[in-house]
Amino acid sequence: MIGLVLAAGAGRRLRPYTDTLPKALVPIGPGTTVLDLTLANYAEVGITDVAVVVGYAAAAVESRVREFEQRYGVRLELVHNDKAETWNNAYSLWCARDLLANGVLLANGDTVHPASVQRALLDARGGDRRMVLALDTEKDLADEEMKVTWSAGSGVERITKLMDPGAATGEYIGVTLIEPAAAADLADALRATWERDPHLYYEDGYQFLVDKGFRIDVTPIGTVDWVEIDNRADLLRAREIVCP
Repeated sequence: MIGLVLAAGAGRRLRPYTDTLPKALVPIGPGTTVLDLTLANYAEVGITDVAVVVGYAAAAVESRVREFEQRYGVRLELVHNDKAETWNNAYSLWCARDLLANGVLLANGDTVHPASVQRALLDARGGDRRMVLALDTEKDLADEEMKVTWSAGSGVERITKLMDPGAATGEYIGVTLIEPAAAADLADALRATWERDPHLYYEDGYQFLVDKGFRIDVTPIGTVDWVEIDNRADLLRAREIVCP
């Protein structure tokens, strides 16, 4: 199993921080970025082969590959998304489709979270589970969150921001375990998703799978300090988490 990080987006709501950097490299502490934290998480759970999907400001990541490899004891492979500034992340994840057969722990490049999230997903492996989402079932939800409904009988039923928060089981935090057995189905679903609308999220690809009868499971992450960095307020929260 390898680590996979989506770090191709432009992060326009974080300008001027992202004028020359992808969100994954915006500083959130002394010498620390989201990519630093994610690579450290992978290394902590024993995953040392990591692929990073790059696009916007890719050269900033490329210039730090050797530094990251030496600092965290990982081997990095970069996957280039040539449409990162105009298309959404369903296409970005599809760009890494050839790596899915290895089994991957996927993490969004804008989510600050502890290694306990990766551990929870790895602990959830087994049986016939092919995909498992990290779910925050503790947080009070509003309109912006990526909400999930799940049942023991059928697994994930809906994953969308466009849901009544009161109906949701929890919030998907942007970290997924994808087993090799899911690789072909997920790649096909992602392609169908971006072909339908290149501005869709990869979570729309997950919903496509669910609608086709593919079971996706979840695992709760417990009470965890984490944040998805979309704007300056989120960036401040990330800095509070990293430097309390």
